[in-house]
Amino acid sequence: MLTVTLNNGVKMPIIGFGVYQVPDAEECENSVYEALMAGYRLIDTAAGYLNEEAVGRAIKRSGVPREELFITTKLWIQDAGYESAKQAFAKSLKKLQLDYLDLYLIHQPFGDYYGAWRAMEDLYREGKIKAIGVSNFLPDRLMDLIVHNEIVPAVNQIETHPFYQQTESANFMKEQGVQHQSWAPFAEGLNNIFGNEVLASIAKKYNKSIAQVVLRWLVQRDVVVIPKSVRKERIVENFNIFDFELSADDIEQISVLDTRESLFLSYHDPKFAKMLGTLRVDL
Repeated sequence: MLTVTLNNGVKMPIIGFGVYQVPDAEECENSVYEALMAGYRLIDTAAGYLNEEAVGRAIKRSGVPREELFITTKLWIQDAGYESAKQAFAKSLKKLQLDYLDLYLIHQPFGDYYGAWRAMEDLYREGKIKAIGVSNFLPDRLMDLIVHNEIVPAVNQIETHPFYQQTESANFMKEQGVQHQSWAPFAEGLNNIFGNEVLASIAKKYNKSIAQVVLRWLVQRDVVVIPKSVRKERIVENFNIFDFELSADDIEQISVLDTRESLFLSYHDPKFAKMLGTLRVDL
């Protein structure tokens, strides 16, 4: 398994399996189980996905030794704060049936995430988390968090795909020693990504799928990827991206697809911040 080394020396698989928008317990459990059987060792979930228990059952069912796994979950906004973050962490750990986490992320840059970060720093020092990080933090908020706290986030998980390539953010994170991780590598199918002529031409060249080309493109940028699928054949296919390499010309062709804008949301929009800040999830 190809890995990246985080800023604290912890090794993280460069490809993992995500379970966003897989709320059905049986489907989620079976998908994670198939992913583990296919060779995935990084599993990414979140309290807000409402499927941590299913992930935990799949891990147990797989029989894969714990030390071979890299399990990530995330803290939702309503649990941001020092004491509430500690309580939420314990609840997630119980649902996952684990003794520790490999990576714990602040899911959104809203609410009392400074209090949450201090709690996570304590949990990290206690050995209950191998690495701590954030998700959806723009460079300004990420820098502010770095400046005012002791531990630099190990990871920042952000929307990254051919239509929103995050080049400037990637360069900034690299300068700060923060690992770039992609969510929605396939743009959730938007912009007809699976029918895109540029990507289709490159895929045909290597006798690969468009999904494999996209994942390979991200991996060659040293971006950790967490593709999701509930179909066994796609789960296996997405994992098989290490037997070919994109050329500089391929990468240049993909670069022209960048719109430099999110396909989903704007963290600069106060309406979005208000919506997320007032959203209560039954965790």
